[in-house]
Amino acid sequence: MNPVLTRVSERIKKRSAKSRASYLARTHRAATKGPSRGGLSCSNLAHGMAACAQTDKDLLSATSTPNIGIISAYNDMLSAHQPYEDYPALIKKAARAEGAIAQFAGGVPAMCDGVTQGREGMDISLFSRDLIALSTAVGLSHNMFDAVLCLGVCDKIVPGLLMGALSFGHLAVAFVPAGPMVSGLSNKEKAHTREEYAAGRVGRDVLLAAESASYHSPGTCTFYGTANTNQMLMEFMGLQLPGGSFVNPGTELREQLTIEVVRRVLELTKAGKNHTPIAHIVDEKAIVNAIVGLLATGGSTNHSLHLVAIAKSAGIMLDWDDFAELSTVVPLMAHVYPNGLADVNHFHAAGGLGYLMTQLLDAGMLHQDVNTLLGHGLDHFCQEPLIHNNTLKWRPAQRESLDPDILRPVDNPFDREGGLRIVDGNVGRAIVKVSAVSREHYRISAPARVFYSQQAFLDSFNRGELKQDFVAVLPCQGPGANGMPELHKLTPYLGLLQNEGYKVALLTDGRMSGASGKILAAIQVSPEALLGGNIGKIIDGDLIEIDAEQGSLEVNAEHDIATRSTPMPDLEASHSGMGRELFSAFRAQVGSAESGASIF
Repeated sequence: MNPVLTRVSERIKKRSAKSRASYLARTHRAATKGPSRGGLSCSNLAHGMAACAQTDKDLLSATSTPNIGIISAYNDMLSAHQPYEDYPALIKKAARAEGAIAQFAGGVPAMCDGVTQGREGMDISLFSRDLIALSTAVGLSHNMFDAVLCLGVCDKIVPGLLMGALSFGHLAVAFVPAGPMVSGLSNKEKAHTREEYAAGRVGRDVLLAAESASYHSPGTCTFYGTANTNQMLMEFMGLQLPGGSFVNPGTELREQLTIEVVRRVLELTKAGKNHTPIAHIVDEKAIVNAIVGLLATGGSTNHSLHLVAIAKSAGIMLDWDDFAELSTVVPLMAHVYPNGLADVNHFHAAGGLGYLMTQLLDAGMLHQDVNTLLGHGLDHFCQEPLIHNNTLKWRPAQRESLDPDILRPVDNPFDREGGLRIVDGNVGRAIVKVSAVSREHYRISAPARVFYSQQAFLDSFNRGELKQDFVAVLPCQGPGANGMPELHKLTPYLGLLQNEGYKVALLTDGRMSGASGKILAAIQVSPEALLGGNIGKIIDGDLIEIDAEQGSLEVNAEHDIATRSTPMPDLEASHSGMGRELFSAFRAQVGSAESGASIF
C-alpha cells in the first residue's frame, strides 16, 4: 500500500473518530430486528400499501418480504434522466422475480447546469444538492423499505441522493446509472465553434447547430464533467455495478444491468446472504478510494465540494489537504475531454474504469479491503459486463489499454501527479484543475481585472478592453453571496484570448463547470468575499500570482491587502427571481467551500 495513501487514510480516520462513531451509533439505533415496516401500526402499513395490487399487498403484509424503495431523478426534459422513465416498472418486475417487492418511494429534482449555465437558475444549482438530500430523506421517511435504489446521474443529483441515503445508513443502497448518449459532434469541433462564436466569426445558428449535434439524444453528456465523474465515483466506492457507468441507454446490456442490480441490492438486506448496509460501505477507505479515482481520471473540481459533504454525511471529516497530499502521488492516467479529445464512450472502449482500478490496485494506490455492492474487496470491480447468449456475463477487465492516447498505465501516466491542486496564500485557499491545462500555463503573474458578474466581464470583452495579460477576478460568487454559480460562460472568451497569445487566468470564490478546460483557474476561494475574504479586497491593477506548481496564490499590492475594506456590490438582484427568493435560508446557513458548501 502506498505510504501516502495509508497516512492520509489514518489521518482522516483519527480526525473523524468521534463523528464517525456517533454516525454508526445512530445507524445502529435505526436498525431493527426485522424489516422496517414491521414496526408500523396496521393503520400505518395500510396507508403504505393502499394503492398496491392485492398480490403486492399480500407480500407487504408478510413483513419478512424485502421491499425496495426507488428514489428517482426522472424527468423527460433532461437527456441524462429521460431514460429512467421505464426503470421503475423494470425494477418492480425484477424484484417480483426474486420474491421481493419494489415501490416508487419518491422523486427528487434534477436540474441541468447545461440549461442554466450563465442564467439566473444557476444561482440555486449548488443548493439543489442539499434539497435533493432532503427530498431523498422525505421519500425514505415512511420507513417501509429494506433497500434503496437511487436513480440519478448528473451534477448535484448523485451527491444529493447519496447524502440523503446515508441518513438511512441501516439500509442496503445501490445506485443505478442510465449511461451516456452515443458520441456526436467531436468535443474539439464543439469547443472550436464556441470560440468562433465568442470571436463573432459565426452566428447563433451555427453555434446552436454545433451544440445540438453534440447534445443530441437520451443519455448523459459525453464529456468528462461532473455527471460522468459521479458515475466513476459510484464505482470506485463500490455502490454501482462494475463496468456499468458508461453503457449506453436503450441497449440490452443496460437493461440487464438494471435487472442485476435488483438482485445484488437484495443480497445486502437483512434477509439477504450478505447483509451490508450503506453505512458499512461508505467508510474512510471508500472515501479515499473516491479521491484517488477523482485524481487519476482528472475529474470534476465540483467534487472537492461534493466529496467533503458526502463524507460528512457518513460522519467522516475530510478537507482539501487530504486531496492535495493524495494528488502528489496519484498519477493522472486518463485523457478525456476537457482534459483530452476523447469522450467517455471512447474511454470506456479503451478499457474504462475496470482497467484503471486494476492498475491502481496492483500499484497499491487503492484500498482493496472495503465492502462493496458485490461483497468484500474492491477486486470485485476489476471486471466488466457483457451479454453472451442473451445472458449477462462478466469477464476480467482489460489489463492493457486499447488506446494509450486515452488511458495509460500507472507507470507511464500523462502526469505523475493528480489532476487537482490546492493553492494557498494571502488571497485564501483555492482549487486548481490542472489536468486540462498545458504546463506552460500552470503559473501566471498579471494584473487583476475585477468583475462582479459574468455579464460585466462579457461587456468589457465586447468593448475590446481585454486585449492584455490579466487575471479575471470575480468575487462575491461564493455560496453565501449568490449560491456559488458555475462561471463556465467565461471559458470560450478566456480561451480565445489565450489563443491570441495573452496570458490569462481566472480567480473566483465561485465554481467552474466540471468541463472547465485549458484556462488556469483558481476557484472556490475560501474564505469567500461575503465573509471578508481577501478576494473581495482586490482592485484593478493589483498583481496576482497563481502558481499551480508551487501551490501559491498571492496578491502583491502597494499596501497590505488585509487592511483594506471590502467593497460589497448590491447582491439583491441575484437573490430573487427564478425561485431564488425561496433559498434565502440556504444562503444564510451554507458553510464554506472547503467544508462542502452545505447547509447541513
